[in-house]
Amino acid sequence: MWNNFKTTILLACLTGVLLAIGDLWGGRQGLTIALVFAAVMNLGSYFFSDKIAIASSGAAPISRDENPRIYQIVERLAAKANIPVPKIYLIPTDSPNAFATGRNPEHASVAVTQGILQLCNDEEIEGVLAHELGHVRNRDILISAVVATLAGAITYIANMVMWAEMFGGFGGGRDDERGGVFSALAMMIVAPLAATLIQLAISRSREYQADSTGAHITGNPQGLARALEKIDQWSKRLPMQVSPATAHLYCAQPLTSGQLFSSLFSTHPPIQKRIERLLSGNY
Repeated sequence: MWNNFKTTILLACLTGVLLAIGDLWGGRQGLTIALVFAAVMNLGSYFFSDKIAIASSGAAPISRDENPRIYQIVERLAAKANIPVPKIYLIPTDSPNAFATGRNPEHASVAVTQGILQLCNDEEIEGVLAHELGHVRNRDILISAVVATLAGAITYIANMVMWAEMFGGFGGGRDDERGGVFSALAMMIVAPLAATLIQLAISRSREYQADSTGAHITGNPQGLARALEKIDQWSKRLPMQVSPATAHLYCAQPLTSGQLFSSLFSTHPPIQKRIERLLSGNY
């Protein structure tokens, strides 16, 4: 219930931001366009944010015949967690990681990278997938998927406003209310920062909670702890190209090559702290 409320607040905030931008840069015409865009974004965020997240990762569905090992693990964990078996996807990258997404447990998906299947044994993969099914059971996959869509939308809007302002605005706004090129540049900087802060506010506590839920599902926190250690080591050698808008979805923070201030704007708690909590039993 609380996560649904937070999702509603986020969508309402996005609508407000879009309407304000539309009115400022396009007057009544801009307000109308913004209203239509907000309606499309709200519906799309709720019904299709999981598909957007899956598509952005490059993941493809994986069948039981292709990888019976992963199906056996997911089905066993779903039964323990008392949730429906989610759809399973494979991300074609050697960097180890995984994520879960969907509207609710009845419409959930999990995606694992090729790298994690090669790097981790069954016990460690079970720990990672139990963590992801923890997100599903805790019902925070919807808000995570919506945040990914909103973060991407905020960044897109910022860039759209910047270019429109540089080339004379949207054509229907009031000249004396436009902020000029400098305000557009400020928008381009502030909006992605706002998207990052939204991710930070939602992601960190839920990672600890999913670690705890996953450990209780398997009864074996050591499996997830070892997997996190491997992910931490190997992701530094094999950075994963992930959009900043979807980084918070993953089991561990993807270390995207060339990403500035990655520790400052990390959407996850430090892996070593997560491992310490798991091994100490304080989860």
